[in-house]
Amino acid sequence: MTKRKSVVMSRKKIVVFASGSGSNFEEIVKKSKSNYIEADVPFLISDKASAGAIKRAIRLGVVPIVINWKNREEAEEKALKILKIIKPDLIVLAGFMRILSPRFVSEWKYKILNIHPSLLPAFQGTTKAIELAEKYGVKITGCTVHFVDESVDGGPIIIQEAIHINDDDTPEKIAEKIHEIEHKIYPLAIKKVIEGKVKIEGRKIKVYE
Repeated sequence: MTKRKSVVMSRKKIVVFASGSGSNFEEIVKKSKSNYIEADVPFLISDKASAGAIKRAIRLGVVPIVINWKNREEAEEKALKILKIIKPDLIVLAGFMRILSPRFVSEWKYKILNIHPSLLPAFQGTTKAIELAEKYGVKITGCTVHFVDESVDGGPIIIQEAIHINDDDTPEKIAEKIHEIEHKIYPLAIKKVIEGKVKIEGRKIKVYE
């Protein structure tokens, strides 16, 4: 009688890049730990030693790595070496306030996700999309999850969700509404990509159930 060898499937890996407080990062880690996202988040890479995301990483059992980003070429070289060792299946930018070079992006083509607090292409390429939406007087805004390409906030769109702006909404209130939907659609987009349920056809993305 022959014994069958059991095959243990290793979970996929996600590396998150963050510069700020890390609320999206924490939500992604929690969704990973609950198996909503079928992948582990073993490492966080940040360009700021003081980033709130680092404190969250330590609390959540994620290893934080800080890279000085004053010289982009040197920083990216360090990041690429680290990623070569880790071999993540996906890189997730969660409030990472640095523009990645075309070289970096090309090495991880269609394996880098970003979230932007507007309905792209509206208010593209700015860190003040929420303030600009309020000043412009738009009635609807939202957030967008997209693949990162060589442009700034111009990669193929995976998921978008809208919110209504009321007449008395301040930028802070708008930000609060956007963060609420970010915490929903970013994990969803990551889940779909990890499960292979996202098909890229030029600029168009099909997301399957």
